[in-house]
Amino acid sequence: MHNSLSAAKPVLALALAALVLTGCGAVRESRLNPFNWFGNSREVATVAPGEVNPLIPGNQGGVLQRPEQVYAGVPIEEILELQIDRTRSGAIIVARGLAARQGPYEVRLTPLDEDEKPQDGVLSYSFDVIYSESVTTVGPEQTRRVTVARSIGNQTLAETRVVRVVGARNVREVRRR
Repeated sequence: MHNSLSAAKPVLALALAALVLTGCGAVRESRLNPFNWFGNSREVATVAPGEVNPLIPGNQGGVLQRPEQVYAGVPIEEILELQIDRTRSGAIIVARGLAARQGPYEVRLTPLDEDEKPQDGVLSYSFDVIYSESVTTVGPEQTRRVTVARSIGNQTLAETRVVRVVGARNVREVRRR
């Protein structure tokens, strides 16, 4: 009896493997297979320039546009550091600040001039943050430090003698040497 059982093991394994492999064809074509989640790309029609579909909000000439939103940032409590790093295409303004409380987000250097042009050689920004509407603790200084950067081009840099960044309690400047 022991010999017939050991002889049946390979036959049983072969039958089980055949059963499993026949099911693979169904899985290959099913939505469970991650390779079937996205098909090949195809060209689709776009809206011709001038044609605007009034049923799609923000649709401008076939390109979906985000609606313009007003930035609700407030000046950061204190500006700790300001530096200008030169690049081939201009410079990067890097500012580090201390928020009034934990949880600032959407940190920006907002130009004080609408056209982001220097006024009498001074390029000015406001270091702005948005705070969570829920009440957060003040917390230790390390948890309230934030860094922001903004790129400016060579043309703007050529017209600039001073870069000024304004916060709620202080102002920092970097002058050209």
